[in-house]
Amino acid sequence: MRLGLVIATHRRPEIIAPLLGMIGRQSVQPDYIVLSVVDDSDLPVSKDVGLSTIVLRGPAGSCVQRNRGIDFLHDRADVVVFLDDDFWMAPDYLETVQNVFSSNPDVVAVTGNVIADGATSEGFSIDEADAMLQQYRSNRKDAEHPKVVPVEDTYGCNMAFRERSIGDVRFDEKLPLYGWQEDVDFSAQLRARGRIVKVERAVGVHLGTKRGKTSGMRFGYSQVVNPIYIVFKGNMRFGRALVLITKNILANLAGSISPEPFIDRRGRLRGNLTGIRDLLLGRLDPSRILRL
Repeated sequence: MRLGLVIATHRRPEIIAPLLGMIGRQSVQPDYIVLSVVDDSDLPVSKDVGLSTIVLRGPAGSCVQRNRGIDFLHDRADVVVFLDDDFWMAPDYLETVQNVFSSNPDVVAVTGNVIADGATSEGFSIDEADAMLQQYRSNRKDAEHPKVVPVEDTYGCNMAFRERSIGDVRFDEKLPLYGWQEDVDFSAQLRARGRIVKVERAVGVHLGTKRGKTSGMRFGYSQVVNPIYIVFKGNMRFGRALVLITKNILANLAGSISPEPFIDRRGRLRGNLTGIRDLLLGRLDPSRILRL
């Protein structure tokens, strides 16, 4: 089973070399590593990414960059794995994902077990991630076969799809830049084609690197507008979108009073309010963040 790995990265050149080193320590190596970048400034200073790595260049945005990877891997891979550039895999992560697809022909999508998510905190260093993975692996008592649990959709920092099941489905490029909730939108379109599962043994740590992130106001706008946009596409339940939006607004409101140093809560709240205003005015266009 051929594995193709797609990593959309922008403005984080310092993480690429350790990232490729981490991939090189996997018990099963991918047949292709695709770095989808904007230009050469996204690559390490040496520009040396190894002979097995394909570099694709083009416009910025997680959706458009991931789509370049899908197009390249068509008919070249049986499984397409998407990783954030700050997702650190346990050494058997790719082997576990490969085995799940091999032994479960009805599975079309897999998401792993994020044992620590720096996206919800100040983040983790690579050394901290390695230590957490080593500690987790030494304590876990896995069954011979990995536990596979049905889920509604995948988590964007680590997700894998059967290539032939993807077909003409692509990430929605109307969700620009960070493309928040694009993982839900994408995987929802595959639910009718087979099972979407979480694999407990496919373990990783999301570093939650803050460098190169979308501005607080733009992200706050996406927190309101993107879920409603996806609801109108038919790929998210309205109740789920409402809960998601409400939780984020309340968190940003509380955080604006006593903000965390690593999150621009006030900027996010301004974006939330701007998004609500636009929805009330009948403007349902996630790409409006480009003009904020």
